[in-house]
Amino acid sequence: MLTAVTSFPLIAFALALSASAQIAPVRVSAPVGGVGAAGAAGFTLPAGGIPSLSLTAPGLSVAMAAPASPSAKPLAAAVPPSAEPAAAALAPTASHAAGFNQADEKFLDEVQHRAFLYFWEQSDPGTGLTKDRAGNFGGGDRGIASMAATGFGLTALTIGESRGWISREQAYARALTTLRHLRFRQAHVEGWFHHFVDGASGEPLPASEVSSIDTALLLAGALTVGRHFAGTEVERLAREIYERVDFPWMMTDGGAKPESRTMSMGWTSKGFIEARWNAYSEHHILYLLGLGSPTHPLPAASWRAWKRPEEGPLTGASGPLFTHQYSQLWLDLRGWKDEGQDYFANSVEATLAHRAAAIAAQKDYKTYGPRCWGFTACDGPDGYRAYGAYPGGHEHDGTIAPTAAGGSMAFTPELSVAALRYMKEEYGDRIWGRYGFADAFNADPRWRERFNVEGLWRSPDAVGIDQGAILLAIENARTGGVWTKFMDGDHARRAFATIAR
Repeated sequence: MLTAVTSFPLIAFALALSASAQIAPVRVSAPVGGVGAAGAAGFTLPAGGIPSLSLTAPGLSVAMAAPASPSAKPLAAAVPPSAEPAAAALAPTASHAAGFNQADEKFLDEVQHRAFLYFWEQSDPGTGLTKDRAGNFGGGDRGIASMAATGFGLTALTIGESRGWISREQAYARALTTLRHLRFRQAHVEGWFHHFVDGASGEPLPASEVSSIDTALLLAGALTVGRHFAGTEVERLAREIYERVDFPWMMTDGGAKPESRTMSMGWTSKGFIEARWNAYSEHHILYLLGLGSPTHPLPAASWRAWKRPEEGPLTGASGPLFTHQYSQLWLDLRGWKDEGQDYFANSVEATLAHRAAAIAAQKDYKTYGPRCWGFTACDGPDGYRAYGAYPGGHEHDGTIAPTAAGGSMAFTPELSVAALRYMKEEYGDRIWGRYGFADAFNADPRWRERFNVEGLWRSPDAVGIDQGAILLAIENARTGGVWTKFMDGDHARRAFATIAR
């Protein structure tokens, strides 16, 4: 059984809800303590399943370890020829890479490559599950994996292979290992996965909830890598994992609330979590996957059930930048008008608002400036916090998370690349480790007692979902590659057709 000590709640819903139906964003990093697990490049399917679990409740279908899947065909026969350009020929298109000069491109290559390395090295060799976080400057080995990080890791394989950092056979082998584990061995409840699990066995952490949003991010990655390897076992497994998820179950609290049209944030052995995805946040991907499900679809009314501001843009509806970024790492919403709402344009506005907030506060906080900006949920000098430009007041303390600017690369390419280049040039190896940028840093003198390198505090870790946001957003800004793969699936076509009815 796993044990862990954390300075931040495991249950994602500990963030307060305001009385105005504005949901505080839900995004939690894994425990700092835990068991170790090897992160390696070679992958083999383990012989056994996960340990048995005690997880019961009336009327539930709770799947535990199952027999291993049948042996796959040899890789040489299973991997189809790539339909994509060779890595040497992969080049930005004008529609995606406007504003990137040659120096920018070289810099972005390095940033992406290091972020990709996180997923390549920090995924378990037996399960394919990706660690939630890992030491970026040596040490810090932990065995806690998250489903969201694994979804980013599956998507990362498509980028790594397209850019020539790994072979097509390597990408396929890892995707196959991961999806076989998720399909046949990973515990799930009505198809929904736990937020945090042991990376080596898949055993859920004792305090971890079954998370609707983390499952959605996992599904997004699975479907993306499935389209990348169209016509293979990888695509079939991704589809089966997706089609197993019972979306109405999460919407109606297992049938207890048959009139509900909003999704619960999750389930524990004590029942459904009361907090719901009922106001603007990062949940677009969750609802759209539900609308597109061929087996357990959400009703069209669910898309209209969550609240939008009655007037004006959505920029002020949610604070941390990740809430404006995550769904659109996979969803290409450029130019789509949803009853007057333009979600892509809103995310551009939100990014500009965060930059403006940093500029306005630069006299009070040394870290901030026109090229050093971005508030989001991340590590901070006094623990993990949901920094953001909230309506009515900003939540910040001088901490900057590079993933905030990096994750908005497709929204504000020129400003985002300028910010990341400045951070690396100004702070160098103090914030730049094996996997690229530290999760966050703070050079403000008021935190001098917490400084852990010369002249600043930095997070010692790289966090999977943050490195993933940087990696995917840059790829979309340069080539649109992630958007193209995800939007090419039947799930996307069904979802948007349902909304349009």
